[in-house]
Amino acid sequence: MSTPITLFDFTKNSSIKEWLIVNDGVMGGFSKGKISLTDEGHARFNGHVSLENNGGFTSVRYYAPSVAVDPKQSAILRVKGDGNEYQFRISHKNQVEYSYVATFKTSGDWETIIIPLSSMAPTYRGQKMDLPNFNFKKIEEVQFLIGNGKEQDFELLIDCIEVSDS
Repeated sequence: MSTPITLFDFTKNSSIKEWLIVNDGVMGGFSKGKISLTDEGHARFNGHVSLENNGGFTSVRYYAPSVAVDPKQSAILRVKGDGNEYQFRISHKNQVEYSYVATFKTSGDWETIIIPLSSMAPTYRGQKMDLPNFNFKKIEEVQFLIGNGKEQDFELLIDCIEVSDS
């Protein structure tokens, strides 16, 4: 097993200014997400998803320095959610129009989510694309998104994001 590659490890001293919120306002919606650091040094992605005016999602995105990966590896997420489903998204190139997506359900407790990179399907605006699953040698963008088709408050704590052999 190789040494895990850290994409981001949140601490009390982490700078989160490179983490960008993208709400459904880009499409006319009224959802509101925000990111902050907890006193314990975890990222807190929280807010409210609104279905008003064709809304229904909010996300937080990080344009990572290009990180070499193997599609046979897995994303390892250390998170604590609120029982909701979230999407973890990656891109092989910054600001490409589509992402490779995996959905995971949270339990309310701290947990480690393992997502094989090769299982992540290409998606554009919620629609699966007719392209192969993730098969690139680099990651340049990571994102968490909530959009479960219902109005809801949410909170996802994120400790770290790594890539490793599974």
